[in-house]
Amino acid sequence: MAATPASGGGAYSCETAGGTREWMEALAAFLVRHRPLLEAHVVNFFKERMWELVDAEWMECLRREPVESLLKLPSGCVQEHWPATLREFVLTARSLVIPREQKAPQSLVPDVHVASIGTVLAQGMNSKKKHEIENLAAVVHAIAKSCGAKTVVDVGSGQGYLAQALSFEYKLPVVAIDASSHHASVTIARAERIKKHYAAKCVEKQLLTVPRTVTCHVLSSDTLAAVTLDACKDDHLEHVRETKACTSKSPQILESTQSSPSLILAGLHACGDLSVNMLRVFVACEQVKALVSVGCCYNLLSEDSYEDTNTCPGFPMSKAAKLSKLVLGKSIRDLACQSVERWRSLTLDIVLQNFDVHAFRAAFQMVLEKYFPEVSRLSPSIGRQGKALRRQRLRKVVESQMAMEKIDNLSCSNLKEQNMNTDDVDSVVHGVDTEPDDIHHDECRKFALFKDFTLSGLGRLGCGSVEDMSLLEIWKGVQPFSEYIGPFWCLRAALGPLVETYILLDRLLFLQEQNSLVEALLFPLFDPTMSPRNMAIIAWKLSVNSSEA
Repeated sequence: MAATPASGGGAYSCETAGGTREWMEALAAFLVRHRPLLEAHVVNFFKERMWELVDAEWMECLRREPVESLLKLPSGCVQEHWPATLREFVLTARSLVIPREQKAPQSLVPDVHVASIGTVLAQGMNSKKKHEIENLAAVVHAIAKSCGAKTVVDVGSGQGYLAQALSFEYKLPVVAIDASSHHASVTIARAERIKKHYAAKCVEKQLLTVPRTVTCHVLSSDTLAAVTLDACKDDHLEHVRETKACTSKSPQILESTQSSPSLILAGLHACGDLSVNMLRVFVACEQVKALVSVGCCYNLLSEDSYEDTNTCPGFPMSKAAKLSKLVLGKSIRDLACQSVERWRSLTLDIVLQNFDVHAFRAAFQMVLEKYFPEVSRLSPSIGRQGKALRRQRLRKVVESQMAMEKIDNLSCSNLKEQNMNTDDVDSVVHGVDTEPDDIHHDECRKFALFKDFTLSGLGRLGCGSVEDMSLLEIWKGVQPFSEYIGPFWCLRAALGPLVETYILLDRLLFLQEQNSLVEALLFPLFDPTMSPRNMAIIAWKLSVNSSEA
């Protein structure tokens, strides 16, 4: 029987700076203890025998577990027959994770009203985006109203979905900042179409304004502050089109100007350092009264090397995290992007396909090591597009029995052509030549898929071909250990939410370390199954009178 999963974060609180520091210290200690598992990269799984990084008793137990149990492991579900040390690892990890179950916006702002986005505003949005925009727009509007902010600055606005919802549904002036001029053009054209629709609906004459757009590569918080204040000076300007890099620092960012209205910064999955720069601008600019930011792409954050103290990296931000000198690195930050909620909801077939892809990629690395060492030394990436194409191809093969039979027959016939009979193939693939038909069928299919994956990867890297028998030799060597891929991945995935929690708490503590006139909190705004990066950092500035009260 499975134990009830821990909800996460139960023993810790981030309501005060002291509580947040204590939580981060516990996280750092746990992460340091399991650093070899954190730093492991699946491409080197076979090459470096990474299953040996894990307690042998754990691996022997988990390799026998049903896939359904493995997928629940990162969420804190344990089995009573597991070793005590394994149960302790899983439950301790889960206890350190910030709770991510979605909360109703009304629990944050009692009078908030979540408006349902109509078909015109929702055009082009999938269900995930619609869910995010509806909830985020409602909270931004409520926070802006409560703190007296007059203009919303949508940072990393993309195609303008959030900006347009705020502009047309909530009647707020919006400035949309994005690095892509194409996005700005799409935002403007889309907003004009929506404007015509809303104008036709108005019985009385009503002034409708579209979001103003700014195209700028935000390379620092100074840039973001300068561009934000610049764009908000003229309330009558609808479209601001700045295409330069805007890298110079602005001396006006700390100065109050009567021509700039009070602002609220909003960001839906502002990428990498952009979310961090929003926090710094909120602290530095008097005109910015509040902030609602949902970050993403932790792997793209800049990180302090602790060598240059003049830099302002994306991580760490808080004084406490800087003093701890915990270094994550890109591979560990990438792990923070994993979604245990989504993995838990996948079908068995899809999960097994993903485990196979991990095994194929690790075996492909062995091919590079043996036959193309100069390429392997460059740590090549076969690319997101290549991975997506290979996953899609493998999925089609698995789903189609006819295609599967065809590949099996082709694989075996190719091997026969190289002077090997069927018994030889059985012997090489399985180690024995008397396997049941269903096992032979599955293993022959796996090799065919590995071969397909490898040829695709070699082609993408511009490498030559490798003979089938050479690939078969490599697959024979690694195949017995492929059953460890699933357990290993799930153990490592259990650490991902801890890394994300540490990064989020670092940002929160940065705000808590400011003066007592800043209130800040973390709030699970979206359904994590639909939108894995669902934690919003919400902050606002208190007036002197309210803080004294």
